[in-house]
Amino acid sequence: MKDQSRLHTVNQPVAKKDAMSLLAGQPVYTDDLAQTANCLIVKVLRSPHAHAMIRSINTSIACKVPGIEAVFTYEDVPKERFTTAGQTYPEPSPYDRLILDQRLRYVGDAVAIVAGETEHAVDKALKLIKVTYEVLEPVLDFHSAKDHAVLVHPENNWKALCPVGADQHRNLCATEQNEHGNVDEVMSQCDRVITQTYHTKANHQAMMETFRTYAEIDIYGRLHIISSTQIIFHARRILANALGIPKSKIRVSKPRIGGGFGAKQTVVSELFPAFVTWKTRKPSKIIYSRHECQIAGSPRHEMEINVKIGAMNDGTIRAMDVFTLSDTGAFGDHGPTTVGLSGHKSIPLYSNNLEAFRFGFDVVYTNHQAAGAYRGYGATQGLYAVESAVNQLAGELQVDPVMLREKNMVREGQVMSAYYNERTNSCALDQCMSRAKEMFDWNNKPLFRDMGNGKVRGIGVSMAMQGSGISGVDVGSATIQLGEDGYYTLLLGAADMGTGCDTILAQIAAQVLDCSLEQINVLSGDSDSAPYDSGSYASSTTYITGKAVEQACLKLRDQLCTIAGKMLDCPADGLICVSDAISTPDGSKSVSLVEIATKSMCGNTTATTVSSTHSSPTSPPPFMVGMAEVEIDCETGGIELIDYVGVVDCGTPINPNLAKVQTEGGIAQGIGMALYEDISYTERGSIAEASLMQYKIPTRLDVGKIRVDFACSYEPTGPFGAKSIGEIVINTPAPAVAHAIYNATGVWHRTLPITPEKILMGILKKES
Repeated sequence: MKDQSRLHTVNQPVAKKDAMSLLAGQPVYTDDLAQTANCLIVKVLRSPHAHAMIRSINTSIACKVPGIEAVFTYEDVPKERFTTAGQTYPEPSPYDRLILDQRLRYVGDAVAIVAGETEHAVDKALKLIKVTYEVLEPVLDFHSAKDHAVLVHPENNWKALCPVGADQHRNLCATEQNEHGNVDEVMSQCDRVITQTYHTKANHQAMMETFRTYAEIDIYGRLHIISSTQIIFHARRILANALGIPKSKIRVSKPRIGGGFGAKQTVVSELFPAFVTWKTRKPSKIIYSRHECQIAGSPRHEMEINVKIGAMNDGTIRAMDVFTLSDTGAFGDHGPTTVGLSGHKSIPLYSNNLEAFRFGFDVVYTNHQAAGAYRGYGATQGLYAVESAVNQLAGELQVDPVMLREKNMVREGQVMSAYYNERTNSCALDQCMSRAKEMFDWNNKPLFRDMGNGKVRGIGVSMAMQGSGISGVDVGSATIQLGEDGYYTLLLGAADMGTGCDTILAQIAAQVLDCSLEQINVLSGDSDSAPYDSGSYASSTTYITGKAVEQACLKLRDQLCTIAGKMLDCPADGLICVSDAISTPDGSKSVSLVEIATKSMCGNTTATTVSSTHSSPTSPPPFMVGMAEVEIDCETGGIELIDYVGVVDCGTPINPNLAKVQTEGGIAQGIGMALYEDISYTERGSIAEASLMQYKIPTRLDVGKIRVDFACSYEPTGPFGAKSIGEIVINTPAPAVAHAIYNATGVWHRTLPITPEKILMGILKKES
């Protein structure tokens, strides 16, 4: 429906369906729903060593603490390995985990599980477990991890289900190289060749609600897991693999989620109470402390990206060569998949004149905390590198970096060879750039400005793209049914993480059924009642599940018209939905939804409950342009973000208000990655930033003025022309801010975050 004037619910800024319950503080989160009576408290004893073998573990004294139900060690758990990465089966991530293992692979790795009646008893028991460790040499530098003499995974039952180039005997989780055209030959013909290396750290998602899970045995003897998760169906499969029990014995449900940003696409906390409850038959729960989230969570993959760009003196970019080294940490969760986005979501931006590209990567095991999924999922790291290199190219050619991008950016209808040869059916990247220039007043601002008070200003720009689900893999489903009182119930397997997807999907349903949003009740996130859905990740929900909702509602509309046609004694083909009734086009005859629902319960053979499942062979990219202005104090290195403009092409925004909030939030996270958030390791392999006192995330006062807008295209394969928005919005700040800092100081920073100390040292070094 390209005619936006016909949209009464879609493309409207309606309030979230759960807004009032959240504002009123009603009990909607995991810990609110956990049974308090007889619920065991679960905690984990964690390794103090980066690499060690447990030679002996004595739990006898701990078990005698009053109130302690059980203490479990590696000797008590199943020995079949699995992955905790929430991905569609067969998972590309290797099966390299046990619930508890004799070999400990990072500081924070699980040593023992303690379950007791009170937190006090559990804390006391944790201190009384006696462990003898054989401390081993750790692999702590991901540059030397490949083919290192020390193996992170020497075990014989390690296995990879997919051919991703994994070889645990080389500390390789994945490796690949692909090429289009003759890169070396084209590079040799270029007037300019830029070669640089960029380094991004293992950022934490820092969601407000930490990892937490409640487990119980239901009345049928099945394991019921209530968890703050993005992946109810994947979590069910992972738990079945870990526990060695059938999936039919497990039910996973998700209440409201207090933020995820990809962290909860990994099964982090679910394993421990699930194991305790399955063994003891008693309800249990675990709530991670912020410290545990920092040392045993699932942060972004640390990456080093080498970029080589070949261009002509007129600014034509002809070739790109990108190689990424990724640190997956102690386990391979999401390791083989995040890294691909570092090249496949950065190189295609410059498809307009690109003749050849090469993209390769190694993903290595180390004795660091295992990495996982984080908004942007590898594209964020790659775009920081490629966009920074393009900005350097613009400086060397002495051309406007915006004009350089306008000359080379991908356009609608083009085939992107570096993006799996997909064609851009919808691309408003040029409009994003035009609108961003207008909002930012780019043409009237100098790249550098001396403010005359010891402070200088600089401006910067970057572009980005992402995807809309995983093409040919992700599955979205929806069930829609008509209730007795004329209201609809929409059943979903997707997980609303606070993004408002329940509202957005209800808007799509209301648009198709031509009813008000209030007529759509939403029930989501229960593996027993919802149709299968891959889950809320990979920017798939609006595009993939949204299309399933649209298809299901179209089918239901036809079914209701069939019933109404019999009631009105007229052909069903000509009937239409109008709010709470089905009527003829001229309105001369109609029958209410209540009457249809009543009729459907007596002598009826036409279903009023319809399901639809959707998967897409393509993943249409959303696009974005970001522009930043910074002010730097040359005497201290202090930096202030003055202005940030972001313009997004996400197709048709289903809910402009929620899209705006998503964009602002993603930009703020990207600013945190650029300027504040750092993970560093001690010589022993422990994380220095083990709390939010050390791990700095920006506040509202730190992100300056953020202004956003939308340059809407129309994606024919999406619901009402929509594409994704969830991840694209985090990708532009790091390269745009780094570019602005360079223009202000004349110093490039190629390792994030760019702190005041680094800025000052860069200025002093340049002056000396």
